[in-house]
Amino acid sequence: MNLHQFRFVQEAVRRNLNLTEAAKALHTSQPGVSKAIIELEEELGIEIFARHGKRLKRVTEPGQHVLKSIDLILREVGNLKRIGEQYSAEDSGTLSIAATHTQARYVLPERVAGLRAAYPKVNISLHQGSPDQVARMLIDEVAEIGIATESLADYSELVTLPCYEWQHMLVMPIDHPLARKDRITLEDVALEPLITYHPSFTGRTKIDHAFAIRKLQPRIALEAIDSDVIKTYVRLGLGIGIAAEMAVRDVIEDGGKSGLVARPAGNLFGQNLARVAFKRSAYLRNFVYTFAELLSDRLDRKLIARAMDGHVENYEF
Repeated sequence: MNLHQFRFVQEAVRRNLNLTEAAKALHTSQPGVSKAIIELEEELGIEIFARHGKRLKRVTEPGQHVLKSIDLILREVGNLKRIGEQYSAEDSGTLSIAATHTQARYVLPERVAGLRAAYPKVNISLHQGSPDQVARMLIDEVAEIGIATESLADYSELVTLPCYEWQHMLVMPIDHPLARKDRITLEDVALEPLITYHPSFTGRTKIDHAFAIRKLQPRIALEAIDSDVIKTYVRLGLGIGIAAEMAVRDVIEDGGKSGLVARPAGNLFGQNLARVAFKRSAYLRNFVYTFAELLSDRLDRKLIARAMDGHVENYEF
């Protein structure tokens, strides 16, 4: 048996048992992938996949155990490569980061600049996606570190740690009636057309939950994944925006010059928790720890290392 066979089996599963797609992803031929998998099955004396003709239909029960071992072996192969890079490349290489749009646009720039100052030889590869896509990029080792508000803690394959807390803000035209109210209630907000995030992004579950608890039906006029889009449509008069506080600092700081004002909504929708995540049992290079520390003063190398070793579970602020 060899690593090529292991990679072919793993990629076949990732590609929903489509050997043609697996072969494309691995830059090889479909017959070559099929032959390698059959040879591995013959050597092990079991069927990893149940078949219908030449097509793979499902992973067998013994195949599930084989897959777990293959995942472990290939993870450790990746760790060996990173250890080699760590000690031979003198802190150079590439840091791959997975993040949602809000994190990438409003939170990461200063931290990325800080990492580049500390490690000028390190290149940055930034991948954006939904929270679930961020988690999948970590699991598939497309990225080494991920940051998002939703979903990350739901994946057992990941080690997650709280990064920072934030709240939503109500964004509205400066002459809107609610802008003159000292105390805005959830009932007030429910009467307005709302412009906010898509359900899988940026704390949207907290917004929906707050309305549901009060048995209110919000009037969602527009959903987006980009906070700048939310502000643009608020300016056009389509409704009130609900956006992350880190995305409306410009509105808060310009004193109404942009024609918009922002009001804190943490009392309405609660606090949100952004999390940083790593693939469980991955080997983290020095600059990965440094970048995590730049993300939050509550994170340090010792805490992260303990979490990666399984000694910190469900750590909260």
